[in-house]
Amino acid sequence: MKRIILFLLTNIAIIAVISIVVNVLGVNRYLTEEGIDYSMLLAFSAVVGFTGSIISLLLSKTIAKWSVQARVIENPSNEEEAWLKNTVSSLASRAGLEMPEVAIYHGAPNAFATGPTKSNSLVAVSDELLASMNRNQVEAVLAHEISHVANGDMVTLTLIQGVVNTFVIFFAKIAAFFVQSLVNRGDDSRDSRGSMDSGVYYLCDIVFQILFGILASIIVCMFSRKREYRADAGAKNLMGTGKYMIEALEVLGGLRTKPLPESLAASGISGGKMMSLFSTHPSIEQRIAALEKN
Repeated sequence: MKRIILFLLTNIAIIAVISIVVNVLGVNRYLTEEGIDYSMLLAFSAVVGFTGSIISLLLSKTIAKWSVQARVIENPSNEEEAWLKNTVSSLASRAGLEMPEVAIYHGAPNAFATGPTKSNSLVAVSDELLASMNRNQVEAVLAHEISHVANGDMVTLTLIQGVVNTFVIFFAKIAAFFVQSLVNRGDDSRDSRGSMDSGVYYLCDIVFQILFGILASIIVCMFSRKREYRADAGAKNLMGTGKYMIEALEVLGGLRTKPLPESLAASGISGGKMMSLFSTHPSIEQRIAALEKN
């Protein structure tokens, strides 16, 4: 229930902010008597495309904690929690980072890092991952997540998502306008602005956004896979050897893992099993091969 409430509240906030911004800037007036004002449409698309991504980034730690019901370790209550926090502190220091928040959550073997900035981040690990690996392997997983933070992957992925969203919206509305123009051809009672009032335009806009969004997700997933390779290599550098990262991946490969909630899917050490083009993570075999090669 918490996940549903958080999802609804986040999306209501995003829609509200977008509505306010586009009205204040006046960028929602991209249709004129002569047709589309492309510069205005691009501005509108950028506002809509980036606003959602940026708000999600700013709320990423809160969303993550709520999504998996993570418990932040402030004062360790046992030896394992103390080791976990000290290990993250040591890895962060080696990576030149400020100490991130450290959390444990109940769930299938996985771990993730998130946060709006390098100095305001969260590293979380599941209790089942801790139970499935020895400490060298867990440390390698934590080093992988710290590398994500050090590489600024959360911010970079947000920017890429914002750019992709912008062009999906931009080209979808142009395509929808073109289809509506064909439908209205020969009907002198309709002008260019009148096209916006047609259900055909709105339906086509939705369809094209879905189609272009699917194609654009290939680009986002491609970047996500590359950042996993970089984080694996970063873990190898922080640990001084790739042995334990390889061992951790081998353990993950033999476990029945479960994808994280959608908002965190790209952040986990282990991703879902999907078609390679739409997967946020390379296969375990590909990651191990890359570590052994370098």
